[in-house]
Amino acid sequence: MRTVELLLDEAAESAVREAWRRLADAGLPSQARHRSPTNSPHLTLAACPELTAPIRWELAEAAAALPLPVRFAGLIRFERPTSVLAWSLALDAALADLHRKVWDAVTSDYRPETLNPFHAPSGWSPHVTLGRTRRPGAFTSRRIPGILPPPPPSARLTTLRSFDTETGTLEILTPRA
Repeated sequence: MRTVELLLDEAAESAVREAWRRLADAGLPSQARHRSPTNSPHLTLAACPELTAPIRWELAEAAAALPLPVRFAGLIRFERPTSVLAWSLALDAALADLHRKVWDAVTSDYRPETLNPFHAPSGWSPHVTLGRTRRPGAFTSRRIPGILPPPPPSARLTTLRSFDTETGTLEILTPRA
């Protein structure tokens, strides 16, 4: 599987890593425990089996929109099928447009019903994961907001990349020249 992700600017990445550290220090599930050298704060836009030539062509067009300013909207929790704690991002017109371009790129070669429905524009909730676990309800404690630093008010999405879940390799997806 190949993901399509956006990386954060340096200041926002640092704030997310601080949140990861605080969760880990409190004994809670945290992305800080994910020791892979490819682990970095990111926003997942889509995932598909392979990045074909037509998909790559369209992703290069989408990458031309970067850097893209975004606003953090606060803490969010998901229970689907894993428990996730994240900072949500405000879905403004520019972010929705970029996500739509990426979704259209991956669905140019894959039927939408074969892809993760949480990435479809109708079900996508932009967020940066702070912690994840298979333990249901792991992030329901009222103390969690007090453990975390506040999210930065704004950030820039700077880089489009793809992660290959089979090989563990990363690829930066650059705009067309």
